[in-house]
Parts: sequence; C-alpha cells; structure tokens
Amino acid sequence: MPQALSIVADIGGTNTRVALAEGSRIDRAGIRRFANADHSGIAAILADYLAMAGHPVCSGACVAVAGPIHDGKATMTNRDWTIERGAIGRATGARRIVMINDLQAQGHGLGHLTSKNLRGIIPASASPCPRATRLVIGIGTGFNAAAIHDTPAGKIVTASECGHAGLPVRDAAGLRLAQFLERTHDGFASVEDVLSGRGLEGLHRWLTAKAGPATGLAAPDIIAAIASGGERRAAHAGRIFVRLLGAVAGDLALIHLPFGGIYLTGGVARALAPHLERLGFADAFRDKGRFSGFLNDFPVLVVEDDFAALKGCAAFLDAQV
Repeated sequence: MPQALSIVADIGGTNTRVALAEGSRIDRAGIRRFANADHSGIAAILADYLAMAGHPVCSGACVAVAGPIHDGKATMTNRDWTIERGAIGRATGARRIVMINDLQAQGHGLGHLTSKNLRGIIPASASPCPRATRLVIGIGTGFNAAAIHDTPAGKIVTASECGHAGLPVRDAAGLRLAQFLERTHDGFASVEDVLSGRGLEGLHRWLTAKAGPATGLAAPDIIAAIASGGERRAAHAGRIFVRLLGAVAGDLALIHLPFGGIYLTGGVARALAPHLERLGFADAFRDKGRFSGFLNDFPVLVVEDDFAALKGCAAFLDAQV
C-alpha cells in the first residue's frame, strides 16, 4: 500500500531544492531547483513547486535551513529570510511539519548514500567500530558542520553554527589575511569568511590587493582557473583555501572524534574535490603536532550527491512517525 506523500526542501543560501517523498524515499525525477533570489521566501517556492507537481496532497513537510532554528523559527544565515512552521503549513497544507538545520539533513542522509556517491580523499586506517561518530562538513554559500551519533535510542545529529567561529591564525600571512577580512566584516574574521564561495572570492581579492587596488574573480571562475592551472593568483587562492580547509577539518576531528568518517558536502567541496590532494589538504589536516599521527584514524570523503540533504529530510521525517 503506498505511503502518504510528504514534501521536502533543502534551503541553501543561494538555491532551494524541493522534492516529494514517500516514506524515506524521495522522487528523484521530481526534484526541482529554485534560485532564492527569484522568490520572496520558502513559502512561495513550496507553493510554486506544488503547483508544478499538480497540487498533490502532502501529509508532512520537512525543510532543511541554512541557519539556526530556535523556538519553531528559522533565521537564514546568508539570506534575509525568516521561516516559521505556520507559513510552511499554509503553503503546503501539511499537518506534520519539521524544520532542521541543513547540515543536520546532510547527516541524516548519510545512511542513504551509495559508494558511487562518495569520493575518497583520505583512506581509513582501520574499519570503524559500529555506531562510530561521523562528521559532516558543508562548504558552499556558507560553512558549517554537524556530528552524527548513532545511539541505541536512534540517530542524533547535532546542530551548530561553527562557520562563524574565529578564523584560525598560525603565521604572519594568516594574520594579514584576518586583518584584511576584518576591515569588511564588522571587525571580525570568521571561518566562513574564507571557507565558502564568497570566502574564496575574498581570498582572491586579498591576493590582488597586495599588488594594488583589490580586484577579484567570481568563485566559479577561480575554481575553473584552479582546475586549468590558469590565473596565478587564483591558483594561490586555491592552495590557501584547501590548506585552511584541511586545518579546520582537523580541528573539528579532534573536537568530535569522528572515527566513522568525515564527509565534505556542498557545491564548493564537490568542485574542489579533484584538487584537494595536490593542493595539500591531507598534510594540513594532519598538521597537529604530537597528535598528527592520530589524525590518520579519521577517513575523509566528499559527498557527490547534490540531493543528499533531501534524502536526509525524508529519512528524518519518516522516523518521526
């Protein structure tokens, strides 16, 4: 007997992905992507999607939000949207509504990925123990991470906003970069101010500013130049970005001890995945002094399924029944 339909949405800083789900299974053929800039909010996107799908009856709705959720209200980090359960209900007609952080959705989706959706970056030194903690790190329009704990009582995926922690500084060049960012980021340089799409653009502007007035390329052009070995400062920005990503991922590994693996997600992570090895990710990841060898216990992979968060939304909603 068919299960009731639900609607699931992954709301990023730039785009929103929407699909219908039957239980924990999403309808991949029905996935649609919407540019956030073309809509007034998530309610408008959900209403447009349902109209395109022929107004199906949805009993539940789960939306993953790139921002903190508190007291039933979500505030987007990189877009001026506030999202409330009531608005989702009115747009979808669903009675069962849940909101989770977008990295929590990624975490709940890990168990629904196949090996073909994963690219190995650092191999495991040994097989992980059952229910070993895992960590998902998202690098796209913004930066965030979430730990996944498989417990006898069920899966727990913790929310955070760790992309807004302070940018780590270890040398004079890192200090100069932080001071450059502080001048345009309210006197504070965060991890996300470098490890995101706009962060990659900021890195490129910082490098060009050394030679004169700061100019810069858009993130897709920088990534294309990194791949082709083109524009010199783009390649330099790529090396700084990847090494800092390795260092921050290593810090998060020491905080969460994810013996089950670290999973990099998001558009920037996928675009840079082929270049992580040659740009020094592994060396920076392990650069932890007397704990450098310990970092070998944490495998690192890139999630290459752009719709993993939708799978996580469907799985999370289905588990609430």
